[in-house]
Amino acid sequence: MGCSQSKIDEEEAVMRCKDRKTHMRLTVSARNAFSAFHSAYTVSLKHTGSALSEYGQGESHWDYFFAEPETPIPPPPETPEKVVVEPPPPPPEQVVVKPLKKKKQSNSNTVHHQHAASTSAAAASVEGGKRGKAMVMPSVSLTQIMQDLDEHFLKAYESAHEVSNMLEANRLHYHSNFADNRGHIDHSAKVMRVITWNRSFRGIPNTDEGKDDFDSDESETHATVLDKLLAWEKKLYDEVKAGELMKIEYQKKVALLNKQKKRNSNAEALEKTKAASMDSTVSEIQRLRDAQLYPKLVKLVDGMAKMWETMCDNHEKQLNIAMSNLKHVKPINAPKETSKQHQQTTTGLHNILSEWHHNFEMLFTHQKEYIQALNNWLKLNLVPIESSIREKVSSPPRVQRPPIVSLIHAWHEHLDKIPFELAKSAIQRFTAIMNTIMLLQQEEMKQKEKCEEAKREYVKKSRVFEDWNMKYQQKKIPTASEAESGEDTMTTTTTQNDPLKERLYQVELSKNKWEEEVELHQKLCRQVREKSLGNLKIHLPELFRALWDFSGAFSETYKNLSSIAHQNQEDHSPN
Repeated sequence: MGCSQSKIDEEEAVMRCKDRKTHMRLTVSARNAFSAFHSAYTVSLKHTGSALSEYGQGESHWDYFFAEPETPIPPPPETPEKVVVEPPPPPPEQVVVKPLKKKKQSNSNTVHHQHAASTSAAAASVEGGKRGKAMVMPSVSLTQIMQDLDEHFLKAYESAHEVSNMLEANRLHYHSNFADNRGHIDHSAKVMRVITWNRSFRGIPNTDEGKDDFDSDESETHATVLDKLLAWEKKLYDEVKAGELMKIEYQKKVALLNKQKKRNSNAEALEKTKAASMDSTVSEIQRLRDAQLYPKLVKLVDGMAKMWETMCDNHEKQLNIAMSNLKHVKPINAPKETSKQHQQTTTGLHNILSEWHHNFEMLFTHQKEYIQALNNWLKLNLVPIESSIREKVSSPPRVQRPPIVSLIHAWHEHLDKIPFELAKSAIQRFTAIMNTIMLLQQEEMKQKEKCEEAKREYVKKSRVFEDWNMKYQQKKIPTASEAESGEDTMTTTTTQNDPLKERLYQVELSKNKWEEEVELHQKLCRQVREKSLGNLKIHLPELFRALWDFSGAFSETYKNLSSIAHQNQEDHSPN
């Protein structure tokens, strides 16, 4: 028996069916991963936008603002009639831009008065017959820029909802319970009931009590169709293997019988019986492939084309925002330190960017794996199991090139041309930049701790010195007897080291140390501000340009695939 089993496994038809089953299992697994990371990637878009917005709000206390307008507004031209106006000064040549609200009140009031004076002067000039008019350019903060970017990230996320529903991204996948009897027993039993012999022939009514919506074609989803295909591939493999075993066992029995002239006809009857059983399974696989799977793939392609077109549009707008607005933002000269909350926000942004980078890579990888596995399965699926048998039995004519073949072949070729690495590297570089900023902030905060420690040391030594100095000065005041005797207590002091100067010197050293640490901290604050803003100006446009190119390429890819799919439908239409 062991020898017979080994021979069966080596039969070409059995090996081919085994490979078909393996490729379909890989297809199901890759589709589930593709679905999961499609959802994860789109959620990462939403989280990245939200994290950037929070980061921008944390940056707002640094008082970033738009630089002066590119073209300063000239004062109104003089007219022959001069109108003397009291109290306001003439309008400035350049517009005074109001800073953000975390600005100090005194500075804010000063700017407000300057702005009010400029406006009053302009109004008075117009009333006096002058033709000029002063205009104030609105300031745009880094916070607003980040919020605008967040808005387009959110729109990109929302554009993926339809495709997520098609891929059942929010459902718990049951990992091929149809075929492997793993997971929930009740579900697996329901599925295996679908592929029993009496249900393999269409037209036989369901004898089970009640109506099972799961069995109807209308309720099939992308995932359930693939799972059913895997189940039928497993069934086909078992049948082909059993058929080969029947043939071997029959040949053994024939060899033991006396030479009979009718054995050839018996062999032919056995072959027909085996072919008939396989034929129903093959027909069901073809039906699921062409009538169920292909339309869902076409719908998925159409949804992906629409989704990536919307994403491309939003990434283009993000690129324009990053290029046109960020370049005008400048930090003020006064050093502003990083708060603990903002440092946590920066760390959170870095972690979300790392997750986005991972999900981006996995989305593209598993989509390619899905199409590759499906393509490999189709190559074997189109080859007849046993052509000699099919010629002897009446079976439906095989469609040599069904529409799904050209679609999957083109899909597979197009994915290899997507500029995936450029976008992946851009996300990775921006993640590394945020890591650098995070480390700089940590260094700044450590220096702040040194400042506080040096301050505490200085305060401590100052208090000790004050206590000592009070006692020391009391000792220097002569008593009544010393005053009567005329003794001078300072005479001996001048001939020895002055303890007052010595102790005061130590206090001054401590103060200098504190001031040096404060100066270094302020220097680090300025460096963090400058490097943070500088990196945003350089790498945010780079990031959105790569995303725009990538999403644009994906959009064009799926538009082309959609054209191929709909052309196939027209070519194979009954009309």
